[in-house]
Amino acid sequence: MRRVGSTGSKALPRAVLLLLVVILAAQGLGWVRPGWYPALLGGSLAVLDALGVVYLLRVARLGLNTLSCQVGAVARGLGVVNAVVFLCWVSGGPDWMWWAAAAAHVTGMALLGFSMVLGPLARLSGPHRQAFVAEMTAVGAAAVMIIWWVGLDPVLLTGGPDRDWIILAGLPIADLMLAMAIAAMLLRGVIRHWRDPISVLCAGMTLAILTDTAWVAGLPATAGHATGPGGGIVLIAVHVLLTLSPLMSSSGIGSVTDRPRRTGPPRWVAYLPLGALVTGVGLLLGVIVANAGFVRWSGLIVATVVMIAAIAVRQWLELSSSQARAARDLETGLASRAALKDALAGLVRARETCAVLAVSVPPGGTAPDVLRSCVRADDLVARLGDSTFGVLICDAAVTGEATTVAQRILVSFPDSAIGIAVGRTDEPAKTVLRNAEIALNHARRAGTATFVVYETSMNDRRATDAALAEALEGALQRDEFTLLYQPIVELATRRTVAVEALLRWHHPLHGDVSPGQFIPVAERSGEIVAIGQWVLEEACRQAAAWRADGIDLTVTVNVSPRQLQEPHLARDVLGALERTGLPADCLVVEVTESAMVNEALEIAALRTIRAGGVRIAIDDFGTGYSSLQYLTRLPVDILKIDRSFVAQLDGTAEGSAIAEAVVRLAQILRLTTVAEGIEEEMQARELANLGSQRGQGFLFSRPVPADRIPALAADVTYTGFQQLSA
Repeated sequence: MRRVGSTGSKALPRAVLLLLVVILAAQGLGWVRPGWYPALLGGSLAVLDALGVVYLLRVARLGLNTLSCQVGAVARGLGVVNAVVFLCWVSGGPDWMWWAAAAAHVTGMALLGFSMVLGPLARLSGPHRQAFVAEMTAVGAAAVMIIWWVGLDPVLLTGGPDRDWIILAGLPIADLMLAMAIAAMLLRGVIRHWRDPISVLCAGMTLAILTDTAWVAGLPATAGHATGPGGGIVLIAVHVLLTLSPLMSSSGIGSVTDRPRRTGPPRWVAYLPLGALVTGVGLLLGVIVANAGFVRWSGLIVATVVMIAAIAVRQWLELSSSQARAARDLETGLASRAALKDALAGLVRARETCAVLAVSVPPGGTAPDVLRSCVRADDLVARLGDSTFGVLICDAAVTGEATTVAQRILVSFPDSAIGIAVGRTDEPAKTVLRNAEIALNHARRAGTATFVVYETSMNDRRATDAALAEALEGALQRDEFTLLYQPIVELATRRTVAVEALLRWHHPLHGDVSPGQFIPVAERSGEIVAIGQWVLEEACRQAAAWRADGIDLTVTVNVSPRQLQEPHLARDVLGALERTGLPADCLVVEVTESAMVNEALEIAALRTIRAGGVRIAIDDFGTGYSSLQYLTRLPVDILKIDRSFVAQLDGTAEGSAIAEAVVRLAQILRLTTVAEGIEEEMQARELANLGSQRGQGFLFSRPVPADRIPALAADVTYTGFQQLSA
């Protein structure tokens, strides 16, 4: 795949800009020559929609919302059909062409709205998807009421349906999909600045809704007016906005490529479904009063208003309370990391000078009170971690004030370390906080009782890890992860009997990121918990699909040290089996022997998992300091011989000593052995002679996509090996 970074200079192509200017100039010609305008309109719309198709496909190739862009390209393609058929009609074609053009327009707009809803629905899962659908439905229902009242109701009151509006009755459906798409963008928090490509797209869809509603409400009069300069210029504006959005994205303009920096929707979006409820009920009550009078239904109307007001106030208070709880650390009463980021972002947007202190103090209950006493009343103190705190300072002489505060803290906490970062113009809040934490790491290395001010020269491995951690936020929702599968074979027959699921990450900016780079970062940031759950679900789903096709393979899934510390690990594993329909004996959970931290909790979780029928494998066996001790307590079924021992196999007794010891131990304990990293035929033969049952490595297959596993499972090679090893 191409990288987003290859988009170039972040400027719109001059040729396309010139073409847009020509199209807009042509609309002015339509005012001078009204008779020419229908043909000018059709040609302009065809060109704009064709550009939309080209640039949507280009954005899809860049890996940004691929599925949504592909569906959107189909929608804009229907716009080209609409324009071409419309041109044929104005050139003297039969009446059915007008209907065909209108049908293509309606279908295209509905599909465009659907394309924007499709992305969030595909990325979210479980309760998050259900909550999103519920919120979006509430907003969409209010939009239906408004569109019906403004558009269809006046038409229905004027008489029975006729051919002028029967074909356009689909416009409210298309407008509903557009309204749902706008709601989806608001609820997902992707509309952050008016110059963003997504904001331009939202503006175009909003204008399309208004135009279509006015068109339906004014039929049949406005059907002819739409082909004139007055109505046509609005259609041109809609399609220009819809085309500018992918054009900006493909040119690297706006914040689409900075999506990992986003932390979620603005706070007011949480009140959007509540506003939709109040709007819909208010409109309904207004229609009742207007048509039936107030006196007759006064009791019901007043009671409904009071009830809705009470519910709205109650929900408003609950949302406000939830946001307040999210902004506070419940244990210390200080602001949370999220609250510090929000406050810092506000100062950055206002271009005010500010600084952030990241403070590491010895564990103890007095830290919050002491830190408050070291700062001014206007400064914000937040908890960043177990014994790490943040201080946000806003001042005209911010560097001097920050060092003064740091010195006060060092007096109160002689064993502390402090990192200071000064906010710079147009520097995102996350970057300022990250810089403070980088400086804190340097202060820790320098020793306690010191502070370090961040400098750009500090962008070492920690800065790289911080950037990766930032990019990991939302990577799962953006479908940037994939799974590859490496076959595990029986050494005696070379038959593929299992596969190991291996995680891969392709980032639009960073390209393919090595698991050795991003998995440790995901461990430290906590992102590995959600990612690990996705890997488990996806691997189980794929194994179940293979079984449905008659391919009976066991799938091995790695569980990270951070996942082992989660109290609901056993429930998540067994729940994934239930949701995907995969039998428990077809799943192997693999843990690293050195991953144990809280042994009582983790061993209990593994026992629960094994009691459910899932087998447990110990990875890299023999490299830890307490392997034999663990074997007496862990519920183990499989030992995986580390690749470092396999690499030592050279046909001599010395080279095979450790591998043979592991195999003999496994035989005594009735455990299955899997040798990792087999790259040479000699290694496979020696392992089989030693008694190892299974192996995996490049000799048999590199990790491959899921669609190649059936062919590997059906291909039994080295059929004579069983005789040689007997």
